[in-house]
Amino acid sequence: MQSDEQILEQVREKVDHPATVKELLQRLKWPKEQRASFKRALTRLVDAGELIEIRGSRFGLPDRMNLVVGRVTTNPRGFGFVDAERPTEDGPASIYIAGANLNQAMHGDRVVVRVERSRDEHRAEGRIVRILERGTSSVVGRYEVDGQGRGFVVPFDRRLVMDVEVTPGEALSASPGEMVTLTITTWPTETRPAQGRVTEVLGDVNAPGVDTTVIIRKYGISDVHSAAAVAEAKHLGTRIKAGDREGRTDFRAWQTVTIDGVHARDFDDAISIDALPNGNYWLAVHIADVSHYVTEGSALDEDAYERSTSVYFPERAVHMFPEELSTGLCSLKPRVDRLVQSCLMEVDRRTGVVVRHEIHDGVIHSDARMTYSEVSRILTDRDPAMTAKYAALVPMFERMHALFEILNRRRRRRGSVDFDLKESEIRFGDDGAMEAIVAAERNVAHRLIEEFMLLANETVAEHLETRQIPTLYRIHEAPDPLKVESFEEFIGALGYSLSGAADQLEPRHFQRLVEKIHGKPEEKPIAMLMLRTMQKARYEPTPVGHFGLATPHYAHFTSPIRRYPDLVVHRSLREGRHGMAKERRAELTEDLPEIGRHTSERERRAVDAERELVQWKKVRFMADKVGDEFTGFVTGVTAFGLHIELVEHFVEGMVHISTMADDYYRFIEKAHLLRGENSGRIYRLGDKVGVQLIRVDLERRLIDLGLTEILDAVRTSERNRGPRRSRTVPKRADRRGGRSGGTGKAPAKNGRRPGPRERAFKKAARGKKR
Repeated sequence: MQSDEQILEQVREKVDHPATVKELLQRLKWPKEQRASFKRALTRLVDAGELIEIRGSRFGLPDRMNLVVGRVTTNPRGFGFVDAERPTEDGPASIYIAGANLNQAMHGDRVVVRVERSRDEHRAEGRIVRILERGTSSVVGRYEVDGQGRGFVVPFDRRLVMDVEVTPGEALSASPGEMVTLTITTWPTETRPAQGRVTEVLGDVNAPGVDTTVIIRKYGISDVHSAAAVAEAKHLGTRIKAGDREGRTDFRAWQTVTIDGVHARDFDDAISIDALPNGNYWLAVHIADVSHYVTEGSALDEDAYERSTSVYFPERAVHMFPEELSTGLCSLKPRVDRLVQSCLMEVDRRTGVVVRHEIHDGVIHSDARMTYSEVSRILTDRDPAMTAKYAALVPMFERMHALFEILNRRRRRRGSVDFDLKESEIRFGDDGAMEAIVAAERNVAHRLIEEFMLLANETVAEHLETRQIPTLYRIHEAPDPLKVESFEEFIGALGYSLSGAADQLEPRHFQRLVEKIHGKPEEKPIAMLMLRTMQKARYEPTPVGHFGLATPHYAHFTSPIRRYPDLVVHRSLREGRHGMAKERRAELTEDLPEIGRHTSERERRAVDAERELVQWKKVRFMADKVGDEFTGFVTGVTAFGLHIELVEHFVEGMVHISTMADDYYRFIEKAHLLRGENSGRIYRLGDKVGVQLIRVDLERRLIDLGLTEILDAVRTSERNRGPRRSRTVPKRADRRGGRSGGTGKAPAKNGRRPGPRERAFKKAARGKKR
């Protein structure tokens, strides 16, 4: 019996045209007794998009019929793109789909596209001819009722460009304006929209926690653990059993601490450090031994694999494991015994090189649960009260700090790219309302723990690689030379260079640029574009090294409580120490590529969800500040305006070119600036500017700004000309949050009144900001 892949390969080699089933059987000389299985295989290949069935019940290869299979990404403006799953050398990787050619396909659907026009080898236009697989049947959005009493849901994801009708009687208890989750029961056709039933009422978007639930539902993140997984976690208990200590190295007499954030509840790493007689450091990184409790194939394991990562939102976290495990038995709490896997490293006091290491199954008894701020007050502020409180631990912290300096210098010397951009943190009041957006704290304690975790990850990766033990590595490949050339052109216009050929660059070239731009106004836009130029790090069973960290060996070992790949690494370590059977090696070799793909995808999902919620909260935080003035920096220059990041709130908004009505501004792409034709006024990347908040678009989750000097100039000019008002620039708002005159309303977009969909959303969003 041949596999589907073997059948497909034979079709490619032996069939030179779209063929019927009968022709295929003849060409491939298929045995009569296996024809039923062949037809089933043919159906699977068609469902997978590997073969396409056309008129006359003929089957052909899509790439030989000008057809492309891929997933469609739609734009809120109605068009879309399809990225080819298997791009060919002479075919386009992405195909533009006009709105009229989407043919009822929705964002995320897997489709077949006929390429109808090719502009060049990279750009093409096409038409969707078949939908192979729907991206999702679940939609989260706002429930509304039209003038005829018919319910519909406006998708929160603006890439779902069609509203979904609610089947009569299937709205549950939803009221207009409330956020709901809907399951599509009937897909759209040319004559009618999609229909579905409401499966969950999430509530008023302004109620505490509803926005977080909306994002969780949009991304399909499971926030409830299965009953079986919870039962397994509870069955494990809260204390380690006497038999669990057998065969383990006893580290309970070692001075050991955990250092985490003040609000952390799961402590999965602990540190011990001592000085050896030869002057070197003996560093121990102890990691909660989750693999001891979570066996492969158990309910806990299956739940964790599905999530693959914990997701951290401003107000709550969705943990990979039930809290009975993540904040209980696998949390390295102080003054209780806990099971660990420990990486012990002798670090040369001069070079920072690990000259010897050991991997142990161990048991620890943490002396203290420290916070980053407490350790920083001891090491940086030399706080007398804090130093006295932890007098017995201060020598340990001093050794940690000394080793950190050595390791950090070593990593910088080898060229590790170390971004140190400020990140924002949203602070909430006791009632759940947003109070402020501030710079997240990052002190010496954060940095030294990060340095120790990096060292342990490198050491474990090299340990597994040299012993050829199958596992998952964290890989980061060198950037694409074409992207590097584009980046070089960008920074060249600003007076910088990577000083190397695009295909021969090393991490140190990027690190030197990071050092040059540090503290400069253009630091953030250059750093952000540098990140986009880099490849995305991912999980793979093949160890190709980590470009950004400038290391040939890297894996994730330090957080098995919140990352599934770390759990895989822990299992590999234990199996490697006790001897891995040949059959087990073969099994892992087969399974690890898919585990790497799945966990990488889940990581990207978590990052996107976390980022979108923070952006949404920032927009809502600014909703009552229309008319206020701020200072900001230009972080991006485009033909349609300026991207501005506000200094005070770490919020980004847009100054649209249409509001810059004191002159005609030309976009000078290579110099990344806008220049006024008559005034010669220039706005370039990194400029410090004064702006006014003109409008907050809650539905599109965007912030519109105006440059105060231009708004003042236009306002003065209009006053001098008389009562006629400019139609392109909104009149400068006063401190009450509206236009001058105190209407309290944001200016209409593009001179129009908001439509019914926009008005409904604004009505739902009114009220106390959360």
